[in-house]
Amino acid sequence: MINWRLPILSCGILLAIAPAAWAKHRLPADARAAAAANAEAGPRRVPPRMIPVPHDVSPQLQALIGAPYPPGVTSAPPKTRQEWADLNKRFEALWTEPLASLRKKLDVAVEPQLIGGVKAWLVTPRHLRPENRDRMLIHVHGGGYVFGGGEAATNEAIMMAGLGGYRVISIDYRMPPDAPFPAALDDALTVWRAIVQSVKPENMAIFGSSSGGGLALAMALRAKDEGLPLPAAVSAGTPWADLDKIGDSYFANEFVDNMLVTWDGWLGGAAKLYANGHDLKTPYLSPVYGNFRGFPATILTTGTRDLFLSNTVRTHRALRRAGVEADLNVYEGMSHAQYAGPDMPEAREVFGDIARFFDMHLGR
Repeated sequence: MINWRLPILSCGILLAIAPAAWAKHRLPADARAAAAANAEAGPRRVPPRMIPVPHDVSPQLQALIGAPYPPGVTSAPPKTRQEWADLNKRFEALWTEPLASLRKKLDVAVEPQLIGGVKAWLVTPRHLRPENRDRMLIHVHGGGYVFGGGEAATNEAIMMAGLGGYRVISIDYRMPPDAPFPAALDDALTVWRAIVQSVKPENMAIFGSSSGGGLALAMALRAKDEGLPLPAAVSAGTPWADLDKIGDSYFANEFVDNMLVTWDGWLGGAAKLYANGHDLKTPYLSPVYGNFRGFPATILTTGTRDLFLSNTVRTHRALRRAGVEADLNVYEGMSHAQYAGPDMPEAREVFGDIARFFDMHLGR
């Protein structure tokens, strides 16, 4: 019998004995320098690099991948309540401006609601798919728990309603600095308790992206812990499942992701502002640390350049280890939540996959 282990061990011994000497004769200069810098076990040190825009994605996604960083993302986080409020206003204006065109393009109506005292939006496609007439989706918006409220909250809900043919309730939850954790989760659960009185929970799903993906997971975790009815499915797009800077892609994709860019800016500041002194490993803040036994079927979406790639992968593994049905979709070249806009083929793929997943798991 051939001992396949011997050549593997021999190769490992060779590299362990003299990595720099071996590299000197086998590798170009950059690789030799990298080999020398990593001659001892420990953190990986990488040379400066340039990553080209992939050519096997749509032209629309190529344009997003190659775009500069958004203004201000590498700046220090706001220091005062007023600075946070001013930054929120700038983001809200930026995100609200294209919504009228999006509603028209996808033929979707949006109406304000008040559910259990919580502000929300009812998002309805003009052509509701017959199989979805008794179904409802609950949406929680992204924005780092500090941005994206008001009408700006409805962007992803409009996409899901228009492309998937579902009625959607989008929760306009309270946010810091006025209302830190657990206000957003409290608002989300208030809406959930109210909606399950009129719509069967087996006919519903919860979805969101970024902080909305984290909040969707936290909603289902808390509903499970409190013995409330659970949705039939959850969609967590690139979820902020760990608020702390823990996970490989927080480092590997730092400054590669051209949406979030780095945790060490407004993002880390938002995590601390939202947590309001609570341990960041609290499962309702960072759901990757939660108990997923008995959790609903879940679909997760991310991209190879996403700063939250590890958040998504770690959540997927936690779900699978708990025996939960979980799908993981990873898109080439995509940075954080870069699937907005119905004209981009990848966006239609994302929402099409989510709609099919929901269709498999929701009752009728």
